Amino acid sequence: MKEQLYTIPVNDAFDSDCECPICVMYRTLEENAIEYTMGPSYMEDDNRAMTDEMGFCQHHIRSLYEQKNRLGLALILKTHSDKLIRDLKGLSNQKPTSSNGLFKKVTGPSGVGAYVNKLEQSCFICQRIENTYQRYLDTLFHLWKKDSAFQNKVRQCKGFCVYHYGVLYDLAPNHLKGKDLEDFLRIVDTVFFENAKRVNEDLEWFINKYDYRYEKEPWKNAKDAIPRTIIKTNHTILS
Repeated sequence: MKEQLYTIPVNDAFDSDCECPICVMYRTLEENAIEYTMGPSYMEDDNRAMTDEMGFCQHHIRSLYEQKNRLGLALILKTHSDKLIRDLKGLSNQKPTSSNGLFKKVTGPSGVGAYVNKLEQSCFICQRIENTYQRYLDTLFHLWKKDSAFQNKVRQCKGFCVYHYGVLYDLAPNHLKGKDLEDFLRIVDTVFFENAKRVNEDLEWFINKYDYRYEKEPWKNAKDAIPRTIIKTNHTILS
């Protein structure tokens, strides 16, 4: 199959020597989104309107702070903060009232509460990642159906983290049917469990190396067993 632009990131992830190629795809999108947010785009009115409206989740505001672009982040936060104060000021004037009666309760959040709850669930970076991430997952199944070389890449990869193993299981019936679905799930099962066992054995050997009886034994592949296990169990790539 001739490689097209939208297939390149998926192929690149499966070509990488990693414990979960889908984590690599997501992490690449995340890095690109953070770089975009803190690049010249933060001066564009359309982007600033979106960051003002959506804000950032706790994880990604920390990521932006780590970029060291203090002026850029200050400008983003200033207009976002201006909007928060303005919106909440208006909503705070709509005071909730207590209901009459012993057993009656106010149902649902206040205007202030609803606003804050919505804000807590929104993030400019998360949304920017998610739109492309879903296309990458669609592309993965497209490649599986059309490209035998990609099927071999899946067979030869080092498996997936627990989270993305579940994602593949849930999405597969939406893209594959019959024998194609059976073959895909069989291969995914094989690479997941074989590689989960491999990493688990490396972690066990890492632990053994702290026992005096194994002190003079070689480390084998266990030195980085902890970060690789974290990827497998928590779909988090440590920097």
